[in-house]
Amino acid sequence: MSIFGRKEKETATVIYVSPAGDAREIAVPVGDSVMEGAIKHGVNGIVAECGGACMCATCHVYVDETFLNRLDPMDATEDEMLTCTVSPRRPNSRLSCQIRVTQELAGLIVRLPETQV
Repeated sequence: MSIFGRKEKETATVIYVSPAGDAREIAVPVGDSVMEGAIKHGVNGIVAECGGACMCATCHVYVDETFLNRLDPMDATEDEMLTCTVSPRRPNSRLSCQIRVTQELAGLIVRLPETQV
């Protein structure tokens, strides 16, 4: 609990890995998207032109394979948007605006592509 009597928001660590291999661990509030965590903490490589509306594919990430089965299934809109990515789509490609942080995803590793635009 904070000094003002408000409950601190629960977080889970997300690890953002740059194309150069530099890793940055960020405590992202549970319920926020992986994209929101990146934007709020100034992670380079997540553009998020549409602000998380699943309309631009500029928050494309490569999810570490060990976490893929923990993610919610991709819906048709995300699948369609992933055809528009600048960097190559891979089997582990996801839009970070569509990944909601949960405690089950604590330690999630996402690799950023070479470019988004």
